[in-house]
Amino acid sequence: MAKDTPGLPAEAEDIGPKKSFWGHLNDLRTALIRSVTAIGIALLLCLFLSPWIVRVLTYPMQRMHMFEKPVRTVTLQIGDAKLGPFEVTREQVPGLPPGDARNVVLRVGVAQIGKEQVATLTVETAAQPANAAEIRLHNLSPTEAFMVAFHVAIYAALAVSSPFWIFFMGGFILPALNLKERSVIFSWLGWSGFLFLAGVMSTYFVLLPVALRASVQYSALLGFSSQDWRADEYINFTCKFIFGMGLGFQFPLIVLFLVKIGVLTHSHLTRYRRHVAVLSLILGAVLTTPEVVTQVAMAIPLYLLYEVCIWIAWYWERKKRRAGGEAAA
Repeated sequence: MAKDTPGLPAEAEDIGPKKSFWGHLNDLRTALIRSVTAIGIALLLCLFLSPWIVRVLTYPMQRMHMFEKPVRTVTLQIGDAKLGPFEVTREQVPGLPPGDARNVVLRVGVAQIGKEQVATLTVETAAQPANAAEIRLHNLSPTEAFMVAFHVAIYAALAVSSPFWIFFMGGFILPALNLKERSVIFSWLGWSGFLFLAGVMSTYFVLLPVALRASVQYSALLGFSSQDWRADEYINFTCKFIFGMGLGFQFPLIVLFLVKIGVLTHSHLTRYRRHVAVLSLILGAVLTTPEVVTQVAMAIPLYLLYEVCIWIAWYWERKKRRAGGEAAA
């Protein structure tokens, strides 16, 4: 370990031997090859797990009606034909099963009793909410199933292999930084990971079901059926929305970084509130899908995070003024 140079902080010293341009280029090539290899291995693994990943991605469809009050319905099924569901009340059909909300299916069949066939009526209850329209995903070409599996595996592989390619690329960048810069980088990376997960989780469990429900209702308003969707388009929409929100949640880090280096101040942030509101809508169109529901769903949390940045910038400036006053005293 090198000795401290008089008058120069230890953290400002060069760490390790200096390399030539070609040496750095070779290190970059090695980091890229390792990163691509990690993504490729994760891609093969995710291709085998694609049925399970698809079930994870279709879970938000089951939560589309989580903010709605369930209603009671009755569906009449004769063979493969269905009539309904029809909304009913307990006063209209007193024989409904007990419970707050049930979707009752009256199944008409035929039973053989001796030499005679007798019509039968079976009462069944469905597990899903009564007012939940069943969305069916379809592949409309012979190759679409393979494309869906590949798209699912690509998105999942980038997420699963992220610790590895971040580690490999970090191994290329970190030697160029001193100890103080490394500690700052690690701190900001920690907050970046936290914000990314916060964006992904909030989108998966809350925003995405709301956006899907809004799409269904808007289709009904236009007079179109929304019970049949293309699987490939749904997967692309869901993955772009989830990853786009994760990337959008990095916006506060960019703002606070500009505050930290002195480009922006607390007064600047308060002055640009209206501009940021428009910018949040633009980011919603660029990072997710260019339609109103996802734009608004992304713009609202981004703007709220911007307001948090304003308070943090105010706290930093107040702390800096106090430190300056104590130093002068």
